[in-house]
Amino acid sequence: MATLMEGSRAPAIDLPLAGGGRFNLETALAAGPVVLAFFKVSCPICHYAFPYYDRLGRFLQGRGVSVIGVSQDNEGATARFAQDCGVTFPIALDELNRFPVSSAYGLTNVPTLFEVDQSGMIVAVSVGWSRGDVEALYAKHVAEGGVAIAPLFQATETVADFRPG
Repeated sequence: MATLMEGSRAPAIDLPLAGGGRFNLETALAAGPVVLAFFKVSCPICHYAFPYYDRLGRFLQGRGVSVIGVSQDNEGATARFAQDCGVTFPIALDELNRFPVSSAYGLTNVPTLFEVDQSGMIVAVSVGWSRGDVEALYAKHVAEGGVAIAPLFQATETVADFRPG
């Protein structure tokens, strides 16, 4: 199965969160769009991308957009990853060895981002690290807010354009 594309209906998600609680996509969409960031702890590109995804999440949080991680690892490894990468957004735990949510989304590589609009449709997909995809997602929501905020990437940062997952 190939990765779900833009225009697809997002499969349901109801998973435990690292640290307690649950993440339910339908409930989250009632508050606004959701960006799902799938990863595996052993993925070096995930370690590269997730500090930037966290920055994206902090900027979008005030615009009603939630960023949620979806881990393919156990809670302990996921917590260490979050600490090492400075991730502050919630992380859901896909069921080990079966990965039903990752499978439903047709994951072929990590990291993979899916933006899901409030109607439950996938409106953006990014596989691997793509600076352009992340900037486009950021710019879209900044433009919708109508108020300029800081750029996502600083001029002094060296940020790769693309790194395959």
